[in-house]
Amino acid sequence: MLSFILRRVSIAIPTLLVLLIISFWLMQTAPGGPFNSERPLPPQVLANIEAKYGLDQPMWKQMVDYLKGIITQFDFGPSYKYKDRSVNDIIAQGFPVTLHYGLISFMLAIVIGGALGIAAAIRQNSWLDYFAVGITIGAQVLPNFVMAPILILVFTLWLGWLPGGGWNGGQWDHVIMPVIALSTSYMASIARLTRSSMLEVLRSNFIRTARAKGLPDRVIIWRHALKPTILPVVSYLGPAFVGMVTGSFIIDSIFSTGGVGYFYVNAAFNRDYAVMMGLTFLLGSMTILFNMVVDILYAWIDPKIRL
Repeated sequence: MLSFILRRVSIAIPTLLVLLIISFWLMQTAPGGPFNSERPLPPQVLANIEAKYGLDQPMWKQMVDYLKGIITQFDFGPSYKYKDRSVNDIIAQGFPVTLHYGLISFMLAIVIGGALGIAAAIRQNSWLDYFAVGITIGAQVLPNFVMAPILILVFTLWLGWLPGGGWNGGQWDHVIMPVIALSTSYMASIARLTRSSMLEVLRSNFIRTARAKGLPDRVIIWRHALKPTILPVVSYLGPAFVGMVTGSFIIDSIFSTGGVGYFYVNAAFNRDYAVMMGLTFLLGSMTILFNMVVDILYAWIDPKIRL
């Protein structure tokens, strides 16, 4: 196991470097720049600004300086649009917000989605199965960019129960709607994966043998069927966790939570290269990390798997 982790770490570092280099090159080759606007600046002023931020250097020199700052000081540089803040400050401000409601959404999606999937599989073709499948289909066809305005329309404008936006330090009434809007589609996917996997496991020979020996259904489900059932679900949880805890552009934009998704969208519109690169590094590193965690969980759940 230790050798596997070391191999994955040795692969992860070059992968992150390649990701940063390609992202840097794509942003630099795109037309326009962070200081171009509808009203162009005088050439001398533009040249002075670009010299201040090192944008007048060749692309390879900018890339080397950027990577050197990350490797030696873990510094993603200054923001081109937020004059009083660095990229590290922006990440430190926005990431705890998305981590807060992302973790809650993740746990809610696992608990409700897993429970619906298991219940639907155990009671196949019953009213409980139809109810669970109906909920998952409804949640799947209502993605977060549709669910979020509906929640605001119902609970804010019609009923007046919850605030329609803001964060307010993560108070529960400001967290409920972002969590529901973010978790529903993931919950539906987890429920569908769990149901199909559980149905396949329940038809396996070792389950028939356990029933033939007279074991109660509760023991068969929790001791024998659950572990092989969650293997395909675990493979989905890695990217799902990254998608939720790194923030949703739609959730941050509609509910004005102030998470990293909000800054990512603004950085794309404003061509704030440094912010985009810092958030790309955050997303890439978390994706690699949690894919490695998923592989380790695979070996723990099923010892027959050799890493």
